[in-house]
Amino acid sequence: MPNATEMKKGMVIKHEGDLWRCMDTQHVTPGNWRGMVQSVLRNLRTGAKHEMRFRSTDKIEPVFVETGEFQYLFRERNLYTFMNTETYDQVTVDEDAIGDGKNFLVENTNVQMQLHEGVPIGIDLPASVVLKIVETTPGVRGDTVTNTRKEATLETGLVVKVPLFVEQGSKVRVDTRTGEFMERAND
Repeated sequence: MPNATEMKKGMVIKHEGDLWRCMDTQHVTPGNWRGMVQSVLRNLRTGAKHEMRFRSTDKIEPVFVETGEFQYLFRERNLYTFMNTETYDQVTVDEDAIGDGKNFLVENTNVQMQLHEGVPIGIDLPASVVLKIVETTPGVRGDTVTNTRKEATLETGLVVKVPLFVEQGSKVRVDTRTGEFMERAND
């Protein structure tokens, strides 16, 4: 088993009987103390985030996570159904495993899904997605101040700041890492 110093962001480890995803990690050597690894881990079962400290010599247990391409089909209450694009098998994923990704999922979106022993534990979205604006205030003639933005509600319920010239019904490209408007998308 590797030492805690080998923990990387995105790695999934087994710790205290649960699966945890490393959200951030930093190797710290304060003065004349022994080195330690400070990490932010998210419990994949509960979704809770915890800051944990490991000694540099502590052993971690990485788990094998397989990745496959899945297509988002539909949502029913807080369950999201995906289809494996190779085998056409369908899997249902709880909203907690998807996290903030739910703000970017529209039907037929392809994602990379991580599975541990056949159980979905998370998804990786494309870098950007195209979403339709369902509600925004109309731009007022004469509002030409540079970089002035207004709020727009997208088809997934996500609210983003868009330029004044973007109208209701338009499609926009949104960065899935930051949740920010990138550009107006051509249909």
